[in-house]
Amino acid sequence: MSMVNIFSGSFVGGRDVAQELAREMGTQLATDDDLISKAAAASGAAEAALRKAIYGKPSVFNMFSREREIGITSLKLAMLELTMENSAVFLGYGSLLVPRNISHVLQVCLAADASKRAEKAAATLNVSPKEAMSRIHRDDEAAFRWAEYVMDCEPWDPSKYDILIPMGKTGVEKAVKLILDHASSGTLAFNESSIRAAKDALLAAQVEQALVKEGHTPKDLSVSASKGKVKVQINKKVMLLGRLQEELAKLAQKVDGVKDVDVEAGPGYYQADVYRRADFKLPSKVLLVDDEREFVQTLSERLLLREIGSAVVYDGEQALKLVSEDEPEVMVLDLKMPGIDGVEVLKRTKRDHPEVEVIILTGHGSDRDRQQCMELGAFAYLEKPVDIEKLSQVMQEAYDKIKARQE
Repeated sequence: MSMVNIFSGSFVGGRDVAQELAREMGTQLATDDDLISKAAAASGAAEAALRKAIYGKPSVFNMFSREREIGITSLKLAMLELTMENSAVFLGYGSLLVPRNISHVLQVCLAADASKRAEKAAATLNVSPKEAMSRIHRDDEAAFRWAEYVMDCEPWDPSKYDILIPMGKTGVEKAVKLILDHASSGTLAFNESSIRAAKDALLAAQVEQALVKEGHTPKDLSVSASKGKVKVQINKKVMLLGRLQEELAKLAQKVDGVKDVDVEAGPGYYQADVYRRADFKLPSKVLLVDDEREFVQTLSERLLLREIGSAVVYDGEQALKLVSEDEPEVMVLDLKMPGIDGVEVLKRTKRDHPEVEVIILTGHGSDRDRQQCMELGAFAYLEKPVDIEKLSQVMQEAYDKIKARQE
């Protein structure tokens, strides 16, 4: 019997279907929680980061940190390892990480109208119809973000599944029977061809992970494998194509099981977008906080020229909100701002997020301010105007301190 992957909208009875299906098949039910634990154990990544990669919004720093891509490649590897098992039922977003050409995996989607789901959510959560519909919309936003990233389509696209079951018209028992009928089909059984496809997909994912760890992104590259032969296609314009091809080939050849590597320009290479590789030796999650908009925007642009990624906010309230939602590594903070001033932002940041290194950059400070900020835990205290090389150096030192703590 095949492996069954179930992608389900919230409040459509997905867990009930998956649990009963696993019981009928005599196998364990695995979920996104199990996948996250498996991927975290194999990669060393924090489970919270992997969970955010699935359900959360992309970080404002992701262009430089590549956290989402690194997390998803780890999740993909863990998911593909599950496809090598003889019989399994999986329920969750991770199901969309399995390529359609692995024929022993049955891809199932459970869907229902939002109004029906909201009725069930209201009863289950004991909330008002309005609150229930808001919950459905939030869940669907997460589903759309995920499906767009991994499949380039909406989550309910029937072409991406073997079966799409409208749960508003189908009960749990009928849905389970329908899935079992398909799963027991001879065309979905484990065979040499399907196992080969799973092994090829696993090798391609291992190469993809190796490339991502060196700053490359799957959105700019496509990787495939066949019996140890790997093909990497570059889908963004790059100035020195030959040099990039050589670098990618060397990285891919280091992966166990790779016999040969072919790197070529892909279909997207001739579009206008420019290929960008992340440099993980440089600060990639810098928050700039200053109410002087022109100054801070110019600073952000100058840092970008040095391959240092940054986000910009213009007051203390915005800074504290971003720190709580999307924790930066380094903060460059002005002192004199309307509303919550820099000293208070520093105090709250070091209290609630002590691992964030804060560099004070002010044009209106005093010796007393300097002493107070350093006592509150600031990494450095600089005055405007500041030489960009000096600021970059201090930011690098703060980033190096963070990395040293993580080793």
